[in-house]
Amino acid sequence: MSRVYNFSAGPAVLPEEVLRQAASEMLDYQGCGMSVMEMSHRSAAFKGIIETAEADIRELMGIPENYRVLFLQGGATQQFAAIPMNLMRNKKADYIVSGSWSKKAFKEAKLYGEARCVASSEDGNFSYVPDVDALEFAPDADYVYICQNETIYGTRYPKLPDTGDVPLVSDVSSMFLSEPMDVSRYGLVYGGVQKNVGPAGVTIVIVRDDLVREDVLPFTPTIMRYKTQADAGSLSNTPPCYGIYMCGLVFKWLKEQGGLAAMRERNVEKAQLLYDYLDQSKLFKGTARAEDRSLMNVPFVTGDVDLDAKFVAEAKGAGIESIKGHRSVGGMRASIYNAMPREGVEALVRFMEKFEAENA
Repeated sequence: MSRVYNFSAGPAVLPEEVLRQAASEMLDYQGCGMSVMEMSHRSAAFKGIIETAEADIRELMGIPENYRVLFLQGGATQQFAAIPMNLMRNKKADYIVSGSWSKKAFKEAKLYGEARCVASSEDGNFSYVPDVDALEFAPDADYVYICQNETIYGTRYPKLPDTGDVPLVSDVSSMFLSEPMDVSRYGLVYGGVQKNVGPAGVTIVIVRDDLVREDVLPFTPTIMRYKTQADAGSLSNTPPCYGIYMCGLVFKWLKEQGGLAAMRERNVEKAQLLYDYLDQSKLFKGTARAEDRSLMNVPFVTGDVDLDAKFVAEAKGAGIESIKGHRSVGGMRASIYNAMPREGVEALVRFMEKFEAENA
């Protein structure tokens, strides 16, 4: 069976080269006689894997020395709680709510202190990102929180808010490693890897040294304290070893592709192909405001629920998988992460053209 074009939002498509290398090493990792799935996280072999992975992501992202890189479990959703527990020392934080994930993070933060919604785009069904230039943040806030790319609604911050001396915290799950980013502009950046970086089960947290402290909220579980994991090199408990290994392979692959600047160029080209078609289509319509469109997640609709369902069903027959939109919004969504080849987007557009001609 040939591989399909997988437009899933996550777990998502991985580079074929990475999957083939993992397959070749499944039974015997570099002559050690066992799989990475089987080896101790305290072994020399795994120590090499996690240390190389950290060195490679530092190189790819240009992560400054005064930031820690943590390979954690629990998914990005666990960070909705871990962030306020670790950072909310004044018990105050400002949240910009631009979609489902930032809304959930905001709701969770209210359990731990005074979380304030400084702006929301819910009035437009999260079809746009609030204007950050018009916002004022509390000077005594512990942090300002954003979800930089909202997977469900397909929006992305065109610019970052200026938070002054208040640390900026960003969930970058669905745009992780898709383009260069200046890590020094953030206090903390994190993301689940199952979209652009690896298989589900690993969350990467990049946090500035001064935010890794002992004086967290007193009820913070030991395992959820950033200092616990930073001091132990992400090995305080058994980490998701195989997932970290896979992330490491993807980091190598990204370096071979030319790094994050090269990935951004490719991702812009892929997204433009799809948006150009949507903008001229008489049947399909993109749902995100043009200036806030994501390069990674492209939601669109026909305006007819039955026709949307027909499109999803017929797309599957054409080798186009997981194109159905999130259950909370319906329609369709094409997630076109790093590993989605241009040919996949071209195949999707061809199918959309055919479908439109047959159903106009």
